[in-house]
Amino acid sequence: MKKTFVTQPFLPPLEDFIPYLQKIWDSKIVTNNGPFHQKLEEKLGKHLGVKHVSLFNNGTLALITALKALGITGEVITTPYSFIATTHSLWWNNIKPVFVDIEEQSFNMDPKKIEAAITSKTSALLPVHVYGYPCQVEEIQRIADKNNLKIIYDAAHAFNVKKKGHSILNFGDLSVLSFHATKVFNTLEGGAIISHTVEMKHHIDNLKNFGFRGETTIEEPGINAKMNEVQSALGLLQLKFLEEVIKKRKNIGSKYFDLLKNTIGIKLLKINKNIDYNHAYFPIIIDERLYGNSRDKLYNTLIAGGFYGRRYFYPLISNFYPYENLPSSNTENLPIANQIADRVLCLPIYPDLQIKDVEKICDIINDK
Repeated sequence: MKKTFVTQPFLPPLEDFIPYLQKIWDSKIVTNNGPFHQKLEEKLGKHLGVKHVSLFNNGTLALITALKALGITGEVITTPYSFIATTHSLWWNNIKPVFVDIEEQSFNMDPKKIEAAITSKTSALLPVHVYGYPCQVEEIQRIADKNNLKIIYDAAHAFNVKKKGHSILNFGDLSVLSFHATKVFNTLEGGAIISHTVEMKHHIDNLKNFGFRGETTIEEPGINAKMNEVQSALGLLQLKFLEEVIKKRKNIGSKYFDLLKNTIGIKLLKINKNIDYNHAYFPIIIDERLYGNSRDKLYNTLIAGGFYGRRYFYPLISNFYPYENLPSSNTENLPIANQIADRVLCLPIYPDLQIKDVEKICDIINDK
């Protein structure tokens, strides 16, 4: 039986990539801020409408470095509803995560819960643009300014997303992207930090390259988190296909929406008109009117039909070791997040997914 997974990486034609590889082979420059690396930072900056891009070999190291670059310590308020890397980045910096609940409609961190969680040890906020849908960035900024806090956005899902025509990546002190194979734009593995000043980009670039300043001087303790030339070259080629990739994703998402919008027992994520969305995910929320409130029954029924959705994000980060015993992980503190985690199912969506398979998935859901 054919298996259809929740996602599949878009890869450009191999024959289009070979000339890039030939240039790398000819030059023998394979890493250390090579020509493709420099060109991709420039191209991404222009494409995304941001000032400064620092490329990384993966999004997790970019998150870890972003926290280090801002000198974040003590406690950071964040969401339990995300991929585990969000909170692991805090742990690796010896920072205590403090979880607050999420909004029922957007699945993002609820700004109304933030101020009550602020203590004398709080130094920053780490919100996530879940599924690429923007957080309430203006309200989060107001709270941060009032309380003298930094903001780092985990924007792993938010490549190419705009709000009122402006990149969502320009909000906060830093935004962190992932270019993992599962993302809308991928370099197989990879990531980036978006910053707003030359000084901060210089600081970040030092941190990701051992802290070197010239051949014989270490400016600060750093790590090795550089993106290599093969990843960078692939990213340059991927940009040429991005418009087509997002258009196909949008068509698939629209088909799902049309076939499921009247299904009793399902709630869909509705995108506001002022948001240019990237169609990174297609989550559905299941209530008691469908499958007796059993998300897992639908999950297994779809698998039996060859369709592998994913329960993004289940369990909550707050229910994983080493975070489960934190005071803020208490279920009573996170009622909406726990409810959504128990009911969410992300359906398959990627550029090469066939519409006939979308129809089959929806037939299984609507047949109950």
